[in-house]
Amino acid sequence: MDRNTITGILLIAAIMLGYLYLTAPSENDLKKQKRYNDSIANVSKEQEKKYNESLKKDSVKNVVVNPTDTSASVRDSIKNAGIKNKYGVFATALNGTDGELFIENEFIKATVNKKGGRISKVQLKNYKRYDSTSLILFDKDSSSFGLDLETPEDVFNTQEFYFDPQGASVNVTGDKKGTLSMRLNAGEGKYIEYEYSLAGNSYMLHCKVNIVGMQSVFPKRISALNLHWSMQAPSQEKDAKNQRMASTAYYKYLDESPDYISESKNDTKTLDARTKWVAFKQQFFDAVIIADNYFDKTGANLTSVNGTDSSRYIKSFATNLGIPIDHKDRESFGLQFYFGPNEFRTLKSFDLELEKLVPLGWGIFGWLNRFLVIPIFRFLSSFNLNYGIIILILTIIFKILLFPIAYRTYMSSAKMRVLKPEIDEINKKYEGKDPMEKQQATMGLYRKAGVNPLAGCIPVLLQMPILIALLRFFPSSIELRQQGFWWVKDLSTYDSIWNFGFDVPFYGDHMSLWALLMTASTVLYTWSNSQIMGSQQQLPGMKFMMYAMPILFLGFLNRYSSGLSYYYFLANMITFAQTTLMRRFIDEDALHKKIQENKKKPVKKSRFQERLEQMQKERMKQVQKKK
Repeated sequence: MDRNTITGILLIAAIMLGYLYLTAPSENDLKKQKRYNDSIANVSKEQEKKYNESLKKDSVKNVVVNPTDTSASVRDSIKNAGIKNKYGVFATALNGTDGELFIENEFIKATVNKKGGRISKVQLKNYKRYDSTSLILFDKDSSSFGLDLETPEDVFNTQEFYFDPQGASVNVTGDKKGTLSMRLNAGEGKYIEYEYSLAGNSYMLHCKVNIVGMQSVFPKRISALNLHWSMQAPSQEKDAKNQRMASTAYYKYLDESPDYISESKNDTKTLDARTKWVAFKQQFFDAVIIADNYFDKTGANLTSVNGTDSSRYIKSFATNLGIPIDHKDRESFGLQFYFGPNEFRTLKSFDLELEKLVPLGWGIFGWLNRFLVIPIFRFLSSFNLNYGIIILILTIIFKILLFPIAYRTYMSSAKMRVLKPEIDEINKKYEGKDPMEKQQATMGLYRKAGVNPLAGCIPVLLQMPILIALLRFFPSSIELRQQGFWWVKDLSTYDSIWNFGFDVPFYGDHMSLWALLMTASTVLYTWSNSQIMGSQQQLPGMKFMMYAMPILFLGFLNRYSSGLSYYYFLANMITFAQTTLMRRFIDEDALHKKIQENKKKPVKKSRFQERLEQMQKERMKQVQKKK
């Protein structure tokens, strides 16, 4: 800071102060402004009304406003001018009359709202909630659907505007088809239209998005319009917790298999490829949006959020999908909505891999359900039998199919049983000696007798895929939903004979009778086997675990599908009966005699057995050398 700099700053400050003094209004000017403002405030309501009417007739762009005029009419004109600048050609559609139209058939009833032109409510006519009220997939307050529109001033959504119906409500039957169109007008020859169509015998509702005359409205830089769709899934079932765990969002890329977001946590998935469809899956019902071609990946994503235990909604779903545009005079984008049951045969009929929404299990478990369980179950259902009887017949069929395995399992245990005295002698002989020697002697006895100690394990392992497959089938089978049998009102969920009114840790707030019967039958079967086998080869603590596992499993079954507990109970009782019959008809003395004859025959060793014996001999030499 030198003298010249300080002098310059002082001169600039003096000039600014002088300018403010010279341009300040005089007392006469202030009085005139006050009188002018007072006169504006005293304008009669009649004059203000006439002025507003004139504004409606004139274009908002042509309104000339005195900046000192603060009347209500002028403020409104300024507001209207701002609305016009923000919404452009869509501004006139902000005002309208709300109302509803319907498009329905014998399966679904879809409500179409004038505001937003969207499907705001869907009722599935052939299904009820657990409390026997109408089953509403979603309603106006729990859903949203609209296109994001962009003007030079702002971005907004079609849900803000009123659409003009191009027809009346539609109710179609049989193989007929009905159409309902909703149009968002944007001036002469310019509009966005949702054209809904529905056949009389389908859960699939078609929608065509027609964009006409909008090539000069949308900015040239955008290649896709963002379609936003969201819904909150209401509680439909008796057990909201199980429904929540079975509900999630699925998606399918154009050239890939369907995938899904985790059911147990909140998550958002970026859809980074062209998408064929997105599904909001509940336990037994689906809401799916499907592109005729594909959805663009621009800004596409998918979100699933868990509801709380106190909420009436079990999940919240949302997706953003891109609708490609080419800035032509007329464009159409075709899509479909599936609003219906999560039923395998129905979903498979569309040939879109929608049947993957039914959680049948992965790998071999899914194949067993798809190619064995479902065909048999569907065949039995065609006779209009009670589903409790169908499960009984299904259990008998599976037990017949698995009987050769059960027979081999029993024969293996019988052979081990008749060899027990000899095995006890080996254990006594090698007590306190090298365990490898005892093992070698035991294996030698098995080899001479022609007994495979693993023969009893392999058949059990072969049965496990069917047991696990059914573990996935019963809770996801909509055929069992709200189907009663004896005291059970709904085979797809738990049966309760006593509600405690409080929650018991690891058990629940109720008592399921089928779960108790299944547990009791498992304990009975375990006890019966232990009586037959005695204490043979039972490790310390094994006996306790054999009885503890069914009781621990009770906490899981108590709130699971009663149809599954019923099946396991039947399977246990049939297995118990089979074991009793085989024990009665198989002569263990004759079996022991045959084993003794096998011991006299020369034994042919496999290469694996020779290598195993060589390894055992080398280990014994090392042990002796150390001693």
